[in-house]
Amino acid sequence: MSRNSFMSNPQIEEYITTVKQKSEALVKSIFPSKILELNALLDSNDFNIKDVKSLHQTLNIPVPDTLAVNRGLTNCVDHGAASPGKKRKLHEALNNGDSDSVAPLGTKVYALTSGPVPCNGKITALIDIVKPHIRQLVEDANLLKMWITFLIPKIEDGNNFGVSIQEDTLGEIRTVEAEAATFYEQISRYFITRGKIISKVAKYPHVEDYRKLISELDEKEFLSLRIVLSEVRNHYATLYDLITKNMEKIIKPRSSNAENLY
Repeated sequence: MSRNSFMSNPQIEEYITTVKQKSEALVKSIFPSKILELNALLDSNDFNIKDVKSLHQTLNIPVPDTLAVNRGLTNCVDHGAASPGKKRKLHEALNNGDSDSVAPLGTKVYALTSGPVPCNGKITALIDIVKPHIRQLVEDANLLKMWITFLIPKIEDGNNFGVSIQEDTLGEIRTVEAEAATFYEQISRYFITRGKIISKVAKYPHVEDYRKLISELDEKEFLSLRIVLSEVRNHYATLYDLITKNMEKIIKPRSSNAENLY
């Protein structure tokens, strides 16, 4: 199908016209208000927490009584609940302090009898604020990408300065779109990492370092979310500045006189 027949399709022409209209309105009207909205959000109390310790959350994983666990091991051996070979191994594990050897008796910790371990509510609330802005940036970048693609004229020799501006702008938009998509992966990695550390806390409840690591991870995620929100604001500002400065060449990359030469 030739380009002329492609463009002669009324439905396609209507779609392209709609993309152009939405994109121009997006840059001229929506981008400035979006930048101001994100600035206000960054200045809000939600993203300006001075005492990061307020983000910490107590884990619902109790520390079992070591004496009770040891007493259970001793009773298990004394009442003949294990075979002679197993009795010897249990006594050796107790005497040598080998926690891995007695790990099966930690099942009451794995059961989490105090209930489930919840997510950090404050961090999750901030994620719920940031994610819609990331998603919107991806959608806006995709719309602008299609807009400039439709504005690129057919390939010809000479007078391609305006076309090079279109291509440079298109490259910047693609970079913004790709970086915004990685912000989603960053949020997913936080939950995966936190879940793995919590499983370590459940397995080794007496190790305080794992519990401390959860607090450190939550603090880091708060900082990351603020940086992500700043980057989203910066991407909007960069695209707005780049497109408005070159709007004339983006919309009409070749002059009328040059077009008459072909």
